[in-house]
Amino acid sequence: MAKTSSNDVNTSMLVSTTWLASHLHDPNLVILCVADNADFYSGGHVPGARLIRSSELMITRDGIPNELPPAAALKNLFERAGVNNSSRIVLYGERSGILAARAYFTLDYLGVTANAALLDGGIEKWRAEHREETQEMPQIKPGSLAIRLDPSVSVDSAEIAQAIHSKSPSIVLLDARPNAQFTGANFSEDVPKAGHIPGSRNLFWRDTLRNGDIPVLRPASELREMLQARGATADKQIVTYCRTGVQSSFDYFVAKYLGYPVRMYDGSFFDWARKNLPVEKSKQ
Repeated sequence: MAKTSSNDVNTSMLVSTTWLASHLHDPNLVILCVADNADFYSGGHVPGARLIRSSELMITRDGIPNELPPAAALKNLFERAGVNNSSRIVLYGERSGILAARAYFTLDYLGVTANAALLDGGIEKWRAEHREETQEMPQIKPGSLAIRLDPSVSVDSAEIAQAIHSKSPSIVLLDARPNAQFTGANFSEDVPKAGHIPGSRNLFWRDTLRNGDIPVLRPASELREMLQARGATADKQIVTYCRTGVQSSFDYFVAKYLGYPVRMYDGSFFDWARKNLPVEKSKQ
């Protein structure tokens, strides 16, 4: 996919339930249901969907949860699900779409998102429209995937600390956690400090959705206004983070969907606080 400016919406990154229903039998379509619990999938899924467990998508490394596994393991995971480089990949999943967004970030890391998209509204919208579901597991022919690793999608604490120290005007830090965790009113789970990375702005990932029950994205114009209100302009790079790099996957997806250059701090506030780096608190 060609690079875009911050005025371009990457429309191919999002598909509607109507589009998916009319393309269910496309020979190159691979639907991936990303879930913590297999019951989410076995209780009913979009016909042809294959299960990706979050425990295979993320690992604990050096005591930090939800980190990227080795590239070879990820390649094998998606190949077992039948993904090829020519596949049109459609992602949906548990937790209102954040696991699907995390899978998208992972595919971006592997360099294979040119044909990948999220299902707008997820299984929640699919069910609300009384579309076909099944409990049958599809026969899967393993895929063959040539990956092109792109480590630049991720940023570490040292890079962020340097940007803060130099007061870089070219970086916008977006914290995807709930506002009470961002301000420091509440602690994030298992995190020893309360507050946020200095200079960051809060964009709770759920606020990018129209409502909490069916995870449909707000219109692109509204999303762009939300990002611009937080300092995101065409000449700046967005860096998203949250507690451990799951919620921030959704902000990452939204920023890329809108055409902004974006990276994610995978270790996120869990890693930042553990390294005893400076934090800020605020009233809102």
